[in-house]
Amino acid sequence: MSDNPFLHASDLPYQLPDYRRITDEHYAPAFEAGMAEQRAEVEAVVTNPEQATFENTVAALERSGRILDRVSRVFFSRASAHTNPAIEALQAEIAPKLAAHRDAIVLDARLFARLRDLQDRGESLDPESQRLLDKLVDEAVRDGAELDEAGKSRLRELNSRISSLSTAFGSQLLADANASAVVVDDPARLDGLSSGAISAAAAAAEARGQEGHLLTLVLPTNQPALASLTDRSLREELFRASTERGAHGGEHDTRAILAELAALRAERARLLGFRDHASYVAADSTAGSVDAVAGLLADLVPPAVANAQAEAAELQEMAGEQPLQPWDWSFHAERVRKERFSVDTAALRPYLELDRVLHDGVFHAAGALYGLRFVERDDLVMYHDDVRVWEVFDGPEDSGVPLGLYGADFYARDSKRGGAWMNALVSQSRLLGQRPVVMNTLNIPRPADGEPTLMTFDEVTTLFHEFGHALHGLLSDVTHPRFSGTSVPRDFVEFPSQVNEMWALWPEVLAGYARHHETGEPMPTELVGKLVAGRAYGEGFATTEYLAAAVLDQAWHTLTDDVPAADEVQDFEARALAEAGIALATVPPRYRSTYFNHVFAGGYSAGYYSYIWSEVLDADTVEWFTENGGLRRENGDAFRKALLSRGGAVEPMEAYRAFRGRDPEIAPLLARRGLAR
Repeated sequence: MSDNPFLHASDLPYQLPDYRRITDEHYAPAFEAGMAEQRAEVEAVVTNPEQATFENTVAALERSGRILDRVSRVFFSRASAHTNPAIEALQAEIAPKLAAHRDAIVLDARLFARLRDLQDRGESLDPESQRLLDKLVDEAVRDGAELDEAGKSRLRELNSRISSLSTAFGSQLLADANASAVVVDDPARLDGLSSGAISAAAAAAEARGQEGHLLTLVLPTNQPALASLTDRSLREELFRASTERGAHGGEHDTRAILAELAALRAERARLLGFRDHASYVAADSTAGSVDAVAGLLADLVPPAVANAQAEAAELQEMAGEQPLQPWDWSFHAERVRKERFSVDTAALRPYLELDRVLHDGVFHAAGALYGLRFVERDDLVMYHDDVRVWEVFDGPEDSGVPLGLYGADFYARDSKRGGAWMNALVSQSRLLGQRPVVMNTLNIPRPADGEPTLMTFDEVTTLFHEFGHALHGLLSDVTHPRFSGTSVPRDFVEFPSQVNEMWALWPEVLAGYARHHETGEPMPTELVGKLVAGRAYGEGFATTEYLAAAVLDQAWHTLTDDVPAADEVQDFEARALAEAGIALATVPPRYRSTYFNHVFAGGYSAGYYSYIWSEVLDADTVEWFTENGGLRRENGDAFRKALLSRGGAVEPMEAYRAFRGRDPEIAPLLARRGLAR
């Protein structure tokens, strides 16, 4: 243990984890040492004979668990982005131990008594510290601190099993997604794909030691290649491979796991005094109640479905005599875009080269809005050669101050789960003297050696979105680590990232990065106009597939005690969609239950509605930026001061009102989504 790199803070810039020294063998002993250290630190707090004060109780808790924090951040980042059998085995082993460790702290009656006493006596505290104290007390109650011993014992069992099952779901899904990739022996069947996409498919097959080409799967139901492949039978094969993940009945089937998860979450919610798991989650969100969530979804479903049905009728005309099937939708929608808007999405790719998008788009917008500057650090080693790191400075070259590090892991690989996300390897905190180290992870197909990374516009939007999360972490300016960066309610966390998407199409930003990768020529003005117009097409499909997934999430997590068995999962799903009025055969949910990683392995259980809930704030904020001149430093500073820098240190909706001067209005969202009546 003496040379375990997790035992002490890294001496690298910004305490970047020392990946040169970290090996898989370091994780398990560091977890054990970290849990032991924090148990001793908490024990010192609860046995302190002095009366509870903020410093000797709350601040002491905030300072505790540094070893555990360091190893957890590095390990779970690796488990998501670059796993292996050893990491998967340890993840399965450590998940219930960590759940038990957290329970031992949260359910410690002595600690709860000190927090209650401190709150009741009303020590004079600054607003952030008072919010932290109140938050700790409220969360302790919500998480079972007032249960009797029998209740606490059962809660510990539930938390342990839920943690294990969530880990298992993610591992099984990754394995099945890799196994479900579609092998194409005849290259003629790839007609319609760009040369870059074909090269990437060949490289994917070669990387697995296979002949031919390999169409790997992204996490959502709708696979990008469906928009281009002319071979209808291959489209169907790819679509079925996507929608059948986790439901093959073999060793990677996820149905039994998700059914048990739903049952255990329901039981835990009842034990804690809530009707169901969704009510438990909503109580700690800006929505506040299941009824509020249900009301929003119910209001949006009818106009979204009507729009999707109108789009389907149009696409059926394109399909001719063949009945429109879900694997045909993207293909014919692409034809509509080409004919109506003359936009060939493949023709956009030469103008969307990754490095230019990053430097002249994403970084440029951050500089114009917030005064940030990015300098790549080739000397800093990460967990994989793909990962790149930039040092971020706040201000111009001659007077800017060091702010933190930004890392990016762009390319898809078999060891990485699907999707895109942000995580913090080091969270900003004045109490701990830490500056942020944040990561963005994407799944862009790797081009063949020597070829440029040409992106789809959806991938460009995803990069801007995830960078919005990164900004939330980088611009954090709080005292307590508990409130750092994205530590806000789940239905608020997507708001800043969705706002950042607006800059992808902002004329000044688009003109900077949308340039031909060979000639440097800007994307033609006519093509830009068609891109913007074409992006508005298809909102019926996009909104409906999203809402269907949100409905499924709520359906699973508003169950009480009548939870379907594994062999009833698909029937339950079909009934839930039908009852909500969103069962469209041609528009399947963005995620079906068996590969709904967000809610069965991620942190979005009963919270997938968050994207549309946050988009209400986002669309209203985009209107504010537009009304106030857009890409201006004054606008960025206002958004940074009121929202990005505050993390969870202020009540989210209070922060929003301070920024906007009023509550959010839904009209901009309805207009954006084509749902206005």
